[in-house]
Amino acid sequence: MQLTGVGVWSSQLRYGDAAEAADAAAELEELGYSAIWIPDVGGPVFDSVDNLLGATKQAVVATGILNLWMHEPTDVAARYAALTGTYGDRFLLGIGVSHAPLIDAGDPGRYRKPLAATRSYLDALDATDTPVPAGSRVLAALGPKMLQLAATRAGGAHPYLVTPEHTATARAALGDGPLLLPEQTAVLTTDPDEARAIGTEWLRSYLQLPNYANNILRSGFTPEDVATVSDRLFDAIIVWGDEEAIVRRVAEHRAAGADHVCVQVLDADLQAFPRTQWRRLAAALA
Repeated sequence: MQLTGVGVWSSQLRYGDAAEAADAAAELEELGYSAIWIPDVGGPVFDSVDNLLGATKQAVVATGILNLWMHEPTDVAARYAALTGTYGDRFLLGIGVSHAPLIDAGDPGRYRKPLAATRSYLDALDATDTPVPAGSRVLAALGPKMLQLAATRAGGAHPYLVTPEHTATARAALGDGPLLLPEQTAVLTTDPDEARAIGTEWLRSYLQLPNYANNILRSGFTPEDVATVSDRLFDAIIVWGDEEAIVRRVAEHRAAGADHVCVQVLDADLQAFPRTQWRRLAAALA
């Protein structure tokens, strides 16, 4: 699978009202977004994929990411085959190992050896009756070892909560060929206080997860940056400003080696569909 342009990463399209999600997906495709990305932190993710694929005609629908601890490989392969059989090659299976605090909360000690767990999961997928093609899956990869696995066992990588500098590092690790599809969080406001009011606690919740915090530290930030959600860290991870500011950040990822950038727009109401912001951004990207 090839994927270019700009997509939308949205929890609302996954966990919001299904009818509104379908209507929004159809509009996103009309606005020119090339892909729709949804998370997976529990529940029937493939039903959401089906809903979004059914509402669109050309856009790719991607999981960003499917939590490998929550889905049996045989079930994943069967649902992938059914969805692509119905809608064609528009489903990109993003797979990730998630985070120890989330997985161990329900089953202490289950989360271990994430690289080995991911490799074993890919082995199991490949051993099913209907394997998911390597080129139609990507891995949630931040560090060098997982990026190497993404380059050799998948079609590429979907890094989340990263900077353009990380994108450059990831491209160097992947080499030419594998897809690099980073997520970029954005707040459409020119007021710095409003931007921080919307994004600080959202970002803090992610920084409590070791995988993200460690990647931030590898990227040159300090433990104090992480603990306080410093302005320097906030501005590096979350782009805020007018439409042109967000378009510039997307261009920075592209210049650093990204094939496609998926933008996650935050609004004051994190549960609401930010359709006005999606429209404004699409107009600026056109």
